[in-house]
Amino acid sequence: MTKINRRTFLDQSTKAGGGLAAGFTILENAASVRGTPANNKVILAMIGTGGRGSYLYRDFAARGDCEFAYVCDVDEERSGPAAKALAATQGKAPKMLQDFRKMLTDKSVDAVVVATPDHWHAPATVWACQAGKDVYVEKPPTSNIWEGKKMIEAARKYKRVVQVGTQNRSAAYNMAAKKYIEDGKLGTVHMVRVYNQKTWQNFDAVPDTDPPKGLDWDIWTGPAPESRYNRNFHRNWHHFWRFSGGDIINDGIHQMDLARWVIGVDYPKAVYSTGGRWDKPGVAETPDTQVAVFDFHKLVMTFELTLYTPYMFKISPIIRQATDKFPFWPQCATRIEIYGSEGLMYLGRHGGGWQVFDKPKLQTGVVKDQMKGLFPDPEHKENFLHCIRTRETPNADIQEGHRSTLLSHYANISYRIGGEKLIIDSKTEEIVGNDKAMALFKRDYRKPYVIEDNV
Repeated sequence: MTKINRRTFLDQSTKAGGGLAAGFTILENAASVRGTPANNKVILAMIGTGGRGSYLYRDFAARGDCEFAYVCDVDEERSGPAAKALAATQGKAPKMLQDFRKMLTDKSVDAVVVATPDHWHAPATVWACQAGKDVYVEKPPTSNIWEGKKMIEAARKYKRVVQVGTQNRSAAYNMAAKKYIEDGKLGTVHMVRVYNQKTWQNFDAVPDTDPPKGLDWDIWTGPAPESRYNRNFHRNWHHFWRFSGGDIINDGIHQMDLARWVIGVDYPKAVYSTGGRWDKPGVAETPDTQVAVFDFHKLVMTFELTLYTPYMFKISPIIRQATDKFPFWPQCATRIEIYGSEGLMYLGRHGGGWQVFDKPKLQTGVVKDQMKGLFPDPEHKENFLHCIRTRETPNADIQEGHRSTLLSHYANISYRIGGEKLIIDSKTEEIVGNDKAMALFKRDYRKPYVIEDNV
């Protein structure tokens, strides 16, 4: 068995002269971009401070080469604690805003970090680019296909760095997996299976009410259709089409992006998806059981979702931070299986590592090659800040993030129109000969929260 470690891979990539290492920034110390004097820090604004946002602002601030000038959140119960935590870390309290648009005119802000609900990712990114600011936007970058195209246009037109929060592209072990496949060590690959399996139960209907004190519900709703405040919308927005696309796009996008990247494919020729919300009654609109099939050239990739499977586990923090522990693959909720003619690769996101299994001997699995890695969150932030200073293209550039998210959007469109097979035009990204499907290509934007055609 060949065991590949991070340092060996980096040394080999450097000596190879370009190769896999070209275009990537991986430093031994992910907190060091350069010696940054106090008056030459990257000035950031945080947009959205709940959930994932709370991790992002704490980690960026802890580096020491960044400073948050603004904390923007429509919910004052969240922005207050965030501002207090940042003041303690950076020695200076950021300004608090409910409407982040007021911050965009401040030329001292270099970049924004977007961690809102999904339906706000694209408008915030496009407007920030137009204001001359670089963007770190959480996954998924888009809530529909059209706005992904607009995000790319804005990034290129205004020469902005836009990094999507798909951290797997900054992990050395994933780069090594990609190179392993490119070098032919797995043989010919015709089948890839992507999984997203966990527990996320349905929920009962609740009445509309007035919004909680301190929450600007109009801005929270943003480009989505107008509605009265509803706690399910506010807390379970992942499962309503007007705000998101279920767990294939919320969490599954990490595996989808990683799989598409390492196997080296762009646009599928055709997409089909089926499933339903079957386990528990309730008002969630998105499925708890879903299968999608993506037809590439001489390769089929499947995505399989279950949200009623408590015996499936996301990769634990212990494994993410270990250098020698791998997931138990049969119960790994976020695994990727890559079937080559010379072996089967199990690949895990967020520090899961990878193992290649050869032909069994006496019914015992044989690990042929493997590589472990750590959760690449620090490296991903490092890469973003490095690109702010150098103007290089980031590891998870918006164009790549958009193309991966397309897979989830195509699957959801097929699912929503009854499981019809979609034929994809790779040049336009449009769905050929299907008006029902194209009706979901773009949303109607509620004024004034509109992305214009001409960005």
